[in-house]
Amino acid sequence: MSNDFDKLTQYGKSFSELTPEREALLIEVGKEIKPKLAGITEDFYQYLLTIPEATTFIGGQVEALKKTHILWMEGLFTGPFDKAYTEHMYKVGDVHVKVKLPVEFMAGAMTLINQRLTSLIVETYGHDKDYCAQVLTAINAVTGMSLLMMQQSYQASSLLEELEKFLKISGMSRALFTNLATAYRDI
Repeated sequence: MSNDFDKLTQYGKSFSELTPEREALLIEVGKEIKPKLAGITEDFYQYLLTIPEATTFIGGQVEALKKTHILWMEGLFTGPFDKAYTEHMYKVGDVHVKVKLPVEFMAGAMTLINQRLTSLIVETYGHDKDYCAQVLTAINAVTGMSLLMMQQSYQASSLLEELEKFLKISGMSRALFTNLATAYRDI
């Protein structure tokens, strides 16, 4: 499923309950929310820099990471949440594997982002509790889908990395491994 991005998109949307109505709501509030996202990005990276384990991965790249981060957050309120979005988030997961970012960092970071977005949404729409709740649910759905895509990629990339190590250590060719795996699957 990992390379069929249409299928993976539907899979992610079903798990996160990212419905067309929630997508439309994200785009609707985006006009008001997007100008406020730079503050969330600043706060997010200031906080990450207080976590010693995180600073190892951030290093001197904070400004570049902030630019990428804000573009992604703007995309949460722009859409579309389609095959291209899924493929992009999948590639983000691949990058995290390549820099050897521990998988729990993705979930932890998404939690921090959701906390900051929740505060912003309550501040902006808290006067209308029902609307505020709908917006928060939509944000939870899109960030949940994003995390799921990154984790799918992370899992596939990690397994591939481990397979490459195994093949190198064992001296087994990929063709032989594939034949053995196929034979085992057919038993």
